[in-house]
Amino acid sequence: MSQPLVLVIDDDQRLAAMVETYLAQNGLRVEHAETAQAGLDRLAQADAGSFSALILDLMLPDVDGLEVCRRLRNMPQPMRSLPVLMLTAKGDPLDRVIGLELGADDYLPKPFEPRELLARLRALLRRPALADVGGAAGPAAAGQPAAEPPLRFGRLEIDPGARIVRVDGAERPLTAYQFDLLMAFAQRAGRVLSREQLIDALKGGALEPFDRSIDVHVGRVRAAIEDDPKAPRRIITVRGAGYVFAKVQDA
Repeated sequence: MSQPLVLVIDDDQRLAAMVETYLAQNGLRVEHAETAQAGLDRLAQADAGSFSALILDLMLPDVDGLEVCRRLRNMPQPMRSLPVLMLTAKGDPLDRVIGLELGADDYLPKPFEPRELLARLRALLRRPALADVGGAAGPAAAGQPAAEPPLRFGRLEIDPGARIVRVDGAERPLTAYQFDLLMAFAQRAGRVLSREQLIDALKGGALEPFDRSIDVHVGRVRAAIEDDPKAPRRIITVRGAGYVFAKVQDA
């Protein structure tokens, strides 16, 4: 199995060289682009599934990382679901929220410890890949379990194998993190889940994102699957406790 390939878009050459060296020592390959446009061009020209993750700086000389993230999420699959770890020298929580709303999966402020970067990156890489990455969909390979059947909640369909969400048959795009969040809800339908329980379900408790970041992701999932995200009927807030995913929907 080839080593995962990570694209780093950052104009800080010293930092990029440090990241490349450290990740290479830990079994990852790295490509580096110094500008947003160079990185977007590399992503657009890449073969399907060639990149496993993107490390993206917020402050770039031509286009900021938020715009890069927005454009990435508008690309065709599988690139659209590429896990994104956003880096920034800014400490403003608003930047973090905006980055997550535009599709970043995780966030790490500069300066950072290389070990934390590696840990967060590995957490992103542990998430299942899209079914069509690395080959056409088909029968399960020998020795591998068959794909899970789709989960259906009224007009909502969640396909774990293809990692696709549909409402009324129309695909609703989600990032890798958001899809995993929806699966965590669906597999525990009817149970009230705290933020801590959701984080534990998504990352095994090894890492904790900044306070309330889970709320941002919940908001993005609601925007994708709810008829009216301001009056949700699928993912319901339980004041003071967390969220509950409705077992019965569209009744």
